[in-house]
Amino acid sequence: MSMIDRSTPEFREYLRLYEELPLLELGLLADRKRQELHPDGVVTYIVDRNINYTNVCVADCKFCAFYRRPKHHEGYVLSFEEIGKKIEETKELGGVQILIQGGHNPYIPFEWYLELMRHIKTHHPIHIHGFSPSEVDFFATRFRMTAEQVIRQLQDAGLDSIPGGGGEILVQDVRDRVAKKKVGADRWLEIMELAHGLGMKTSVTMMYGLGESNADRIEHLLRVREVQSRTGGFTAFITWPLQPDGTGMAGTPKTDSVTHLRTVAIARIILDNVPNLQASWVTMGLKVGQIALRFGCNDFGSLMIEENVVSAAGTSHHATIGEMRRCIVDAGFVPAQRTQDYSIIREDAVV
Repeated sequence: MSMIDRSTPEFREYLRLYEELPLLELGLLADRKRQELHPDGVVTYIVDRNINYTNVCVADCKFCAFYRRPKHHEGYVLSFEEIGKKIEETKELGGVQILIQGGHNPYIPFEWYLELMRHIKTHHPIHIHGFSPSEVDFFATRFRMTAEQVIRQLQDAGLDSIPGGGGEILVQDVRDRVAKKKVGADRWLEIMELAHGLGMKTSVTMMYGLGESNADRIEHLLRVREVQSRTGGFTAFITWPLQPDGTGMAGTPKTDSVTHLRTVAIARIILDNVPNLQASWVTMGLKVGQIALRFGCNDFGSLMIEENVVSAAGTSHHATIGEMRRCIVDAGFVPAQRTQDYSIIREDAVV
């Protein structure tokens, strides 16, 4: 992976825009970019469920309140039956996808994951969006496989697409400070590029507020753009701030709404080759999510039937489909339900 040169005029200009341009001017630039990419005025959303198959993890990320160390009395691994029940509940609510992610659990054999994929596809068929690059890297190390072998076998067993979890900030100095045991920045991007090469679509994320600099955030975005220019495999970008409560970073100041909107906007401006930008209302609330639709976002994200990781840190915004549609309409857009690859299931012009 090539390094980003922070001394270039382009880098300095992006940093200047992010730090110095008045908020509404920055938002207008991002809104114009959104209009170029999505002139139809449609804002999409998805109905899905985040199923965390285990909370046992040995990565020890400082920013996570969800994980439990091995042998902790609150550690768990969901059974296939429990996962199946969650999928059926999701379908009953109109869900079209499950997001399946867990901790780095050293006690689960690789065959368990393959059997889980086959079990879901046989008994509860649905789109499986699962196993972030950090999990793929953990599997490759744990089971002495290449990352490509891991992805291929999961894909053959039923995995449809890969989420952008574990991206945090793709600058190694930052990762060394807050998640030293987890996949490195170069490796994270390498695994995404491998997945794209195998025909899989993925999302890509940035969790900020980890004590990184503004320049680190710009580097993260440029690294994503660089991979996307080669592969075209990222369907969407999602960014949200650290939720510090209950984590090893408790006491870290929470991100304010203005900083979040500036971050969303600069992401839309830089990531001109990533088609979709998602509003992170789950962490920032519905009103900020709605405003983000005029700061470059064209997707309102997920109904979030279930979410465990962010809520473990004390942040838990909830909404009904009706509330999500109303936010979209009131912002001046047409709401439309989508699938993971952004195919439209239906438009909901009347709310």
